[in-house]
Amino acid sequence: MPVAPLVLELELHTPLMTTPPQDPLAALRARNRAQLSDVLEGLRRAAEDDKVAGLIAQCDGGSQPPAVTQELRDAVQQFRRSGKPAVAWAQSFGELGPGTFGYYLASAFDEIWLQPSGDVGLTGLSARAVFLRDALNQLGLQPEFSQRHEYKNAADMFTQAQFTDAHREALGRIVESTGEQIITAVSGARGLSADRLRELIDSGPTSADDAKTAGLIDQVGYRDEVYNAVNRRVGGRMRLRYVGRYNHTHSKNEAIRAPIQRRRGSVALVYGHGPVTVGRSSASPFSGGSMGADTISAALRAAVKDESVKAIVFRVDSPGGSYVASDTIRREVLLARRHKPVIASMGTVAGSGGYFVTMAADVVVASPATITGSIGVLGGKLAPKKLLDRLGIHLDSVNVGEQADMFSSHEPFSEMQWEIVNRWMDRVYDDFTAKVAHDRELSREHVHQVARGRIWTGADAHEHGLVDELGGLTTAVRLARLRSGLPARTDLADVRAFPKVPFLERLKPAESSQSPAAASVAMRPWGPLSEIATSLGLPAAGPLTMPFVPRH
Repeated sequence: MPVAPLVLELELHTPLMTTPPQDPLAALRARNRAQLSDVLEGLRRAAEDDKVAGLIAQCDGGSQPPAVTQELRDAVQQFRRSGKPAVAWAQSFGELGPGTFGYYLASAFDEIWLQPSGDVGLTGLSARAVFLRDALNQLGLQPEFSQRHEYKNAADMFTQAQFTDAHREALGRIVESTGEQIITAVSGARGLSADRLRELIDSGPTSADDAKTAGLIDQVGYRDEVYNAVNRRVGGRMRLRYVGRYNHTHSKNEAIRAPIQRRRGSVALVYGHGPVTVGRSSASPFSGGSMGADTISAALRAAVKDESVKAIVFRVDSPGGSYVASDTIRREVLLARRHKPVIASMGTVAGSGGYFVTMAADVVVASPATITGSIGVLGGKLAPKKLLDRLGIHLDSVNVGEQADMFSSHEPFSEMQWEIVNRWMDRVYDDFTAKVAHDRELSREHVHQVARGRIWTGADAHEHGLVDELGGLTTAVRLARLRSGLPARTDLADVRAFPKVPFLERLKPAESSQSPAAASVAMRPWGPLSEIATSLGLPAAGPLTMPFVPRH
């Protein structure tokens, strides 16, 4: 009896993992979540596999960040070039809520189905910011922040009662640029004019029947009807398998050939995820972890030392953080470049310190919707003196040194301390922009115009010379192979997450800064408070922290 055709499935209710688990507990928690790299490689592999007959994806969640959505769209479009059917379906693209990104992803498929009771929540994009200044005044909390320059608005939540002109301009352009990318892609995929699509967005959400009439979807039906229709298209008796599981099965078979592949040469993939901090990277079951300068530096040195590694891809997803830690990582990128090509791949966010660590690479790659830039600096504190006085709480101290209590959160900065803070801010901004100009081969004048703390989409950053190429991880790997002289290929078989530190090795103290354990991750069971502060917009992770990042 002939083997039934294999149809792959994608469920995108929860965000894909964009970095591998850093510890056994994280791996256990993520056991039912697919990794982005597995999905990308699985779709590429499936396009060339005669046993795979088609693809079905549930896209209604819209939970993937814009840059990840674009990487998935590229992979789906590559799969479609094989001529195999690729069908997207949804219970609803937003149930009385936003569904723009779920629909944006679905538009990459050759057919879109929607449940009769569902809607197409293609309603556009919105970015909001919270301003606490009036509330802080009432509480007696005094925000003491300095920034370089007007667009560096991470602390605006605390220092302003509403948008400044610069804040509104920068955030507005992020929404506008991302919206332009969506309209261009969707109108081209659905055969609609951009003007007509804008009309549909302005009148949305759209019911299933009206969406079909408007050409936004192809069929109205329930899940069983979708699967029955695909089953008929592929000849009946289809077998189902998730894309991630399909890729894992084939990856295990290829592991046998891994030693041979390493002798031929491989690409090292170094992940930098989370706020940039001094010391080792951290992992926590209650937070997203951090990108420690010592860990990333050790990983880059290990990749340089490994003779089987011919090129390095540095994948960064970070809102920034520590200035000195960012500078440490940049230095290691420059040192690695003396021996092997280094390609930076920006994920969802690579701004401020996250931009600092990537800008010295041979090639910087970003997705069009990546949030990047934010070349600026800020610092300060919230001083509760008025609140404490109101509560009858009085603090006093004895000091040795004029500025011993400068960084105490209890008292506002003195006039002399403000002078010190502002001198430091000027020095850091000058150093940041000078290094951008050097690494990107741009004039200082041009850098200042696109810096000043302003965030950009990847598309706009590319236009301004802050990144070199638009694309995702597969684009970065292709460029790494090209630069290193490795054979051109379309898969990720020669890509190794680096370094691989065995579990038992992680438990041992590092013998030196060159040993594998030095590149492992430090566990922080409860998560550092600095990460909570960073998520609120505070520069607790460091002066190169990203400003507010908009959400859909």
